[in-house]
Amino acid sequence: MAEGDLRVGIDVGGTNTDAVVLDASDRVIAKAKRPTTPDVTTGLRAALDAVLTELAPSGASYGAEGGVVWGRITRVMLGTTHATNAILERRNLGRVAVLRLGAPATTAVPPLVGWPADLREVVSAGEAIVPGGHYVDGREIGPLDPDAIRRFLDGVRADAVAVTGVFSPAGDEHERAVEELVRREYGLPVSMSHEIGSLGLLERENATVLNAALYTVAGHVTQALTSALAERGLSARPYLAQNDGTLMTVEHAARLPVSTIGSGPANSLRGAALLSGVQDAIVADVGGTSTDLGVLVGGFPRESAAAVEIGGVLTNFRMPDILAIALGGGSVVRDGAVGPDSVGYRIAEEALVFGGGTATLTDAAVAGGRLPRGVSGWRERLEAVLAERLEAVPAERGSAGQGPAERGLTGRGPGGRRGVGDMSEDIRDTLQRALAVADALALDAVDRMSLGRADRPLVAVGGGAFLLPERIPGVSRVIRPEHAAVANAVGAAIALASGRVDTIMPAGESRSKAIERVKEEAVARAVAAGADPAGVQIVDLLEVPLSYLSEPAVRVHVKAAGPLTR
Repeated sequence: MAEGDLRVGIDVGGTNTDAVVLDASDRVIAKAKRPTTPDVTTGLRAALDAVLTELAPSGASYGAEGGVVWGRITRVMLGTTHATNAILERRNLGRVAVLRLGAPATTAVPPLVGWPADLREVVSAGEAIVPGGHYVDGREIGPLDPDAIRRFLDGVRADAVAVTGVFSPAGDEHERAVEELVRREYGLPVSMSHEIGSLGLLERENATVLNAALYTVAGHVTQALTSALAERGLSARPYLAQNDGTLMTVEHAARLPVSTIGSGPANSLRGAALLSGVQDAIVADVGGTSTDLGVLVGGFPRESAAAVEIGGVLTNFRMPDILAIALGGGSVVRDGAVGPDSVGYRIAEEALVFGGGTATLTDAAVAGGRLPRGVSGWRERLEAVLAERLEAVPAERGSAGQGPAERGLTGRGPGGRRGVGDMSEDIRDTLQRALAVADALALDAVDRMSLGRADRPLVAVGGGAFLLPERIPGVSRVIRPEHAAVANAVGAAIALASGRVDTIMPAGESRSKAIERVKEEAVARAVAAGADPAGVQIVDLLEVPLSYLSEPAVRVHVKAAGPLTR
């Protein structure tokens, strides 16, 4: 293999953090899976260490023979939940001055309407609607009022400013003018809505504010990633995964951190396409806490047409069409029910098959004869654990009556007493019923995503892929590709860089030239995200005629993507 032919993909999930090393032919040559930690970064470092250790020759260590191999790593791609966690937990978010350009229009609906009160209190340093913005045809609603902007900013204490102009995707001049004013006079970072969301004022404004609130988090993530690489002597260039299955440089991510939200499902879909060799399929990514189902169309995720809710806030940036169900390897099993609670990353300590005391869906699958590829001894281990726990029943029950029956592993007969043989059957019945319930939930989810088509296969990936049955109605077959457990990290490693533009333009004779300009802008955004200018292509072009306007117009959405620059 040639010098500089390796790349690392890392994906942070709710239960595990996965890492892989791919060569120039997209072959997986090393992989690792480590528990995700509450602070995320510790688990990221552990997964990176583990995959580097597997990659190095036997007995090699940092700075020894391993350094020769690691020196061939030129890129590290990360899909992370840092931003998502910060919003969900209302933690480490910056204070944002929210500025809307649109007065006297739009004043009836103020900024941040509909936000959860606790999130709004953490994020908002103040909101204002000032003159500016455009009509749909590009005409100004009114001129900018710099003095009104200054009066607002002088009265708030903020870490960043979020600027949203009415119809700014069709005319961004006012937002750019405000950015220049704020940076020059106040020295604050500015989040501009035309770079983030598509048409739809309130949802685009929400995404812009979240983006500004995440600047501190983005700084921590990029610093943690670059430091982790430097500490290990890696000169590889880092990238972060976006929510559409593509990548961006850390510099780009520092400016648009909200784009990293939802990157995990997109990575899984892209990884599933590569590992299975299938371009059109339903993909089920089964993790420790949940199962995410999506659809591959031409090897890329099918995008959702609906607004996306993040932490109780509606946004409108493009996201994969994902259906998430509370079904994973760590889902807790009770009599006649599975989940929705899960032991999560503690599965290796708490599941019965690992010697723990909690019955999980993994235990039910193992009892039903479903095992991960390449593992052995799980069935025997589960039988041994059950036998051991049954022998301990009299001691465990004691005077408090707290045996396996009260933890949902068995039923209790009249008087609360059972023979050991009956109790053994109860445990197996409970696990068997749980597996049937899980299968029914999975089948219903597949039916909802298939939209009536039964000619596509289902690609099962993720650490819990073995939980799914061999046959599922509504799909042509079930594919479990090699390395399915780390498909999300594979997807991060193979991703392209992209840029997109969503705008409105005249539908007259100048339409063709205007579309070419939009294509050029999409290509420029892809290059800014890290794509090689020579390899960028237009991969999506959508035109939608708009009605009830004084002049004919069309809404144009363009996406450009290409391989990373070398």
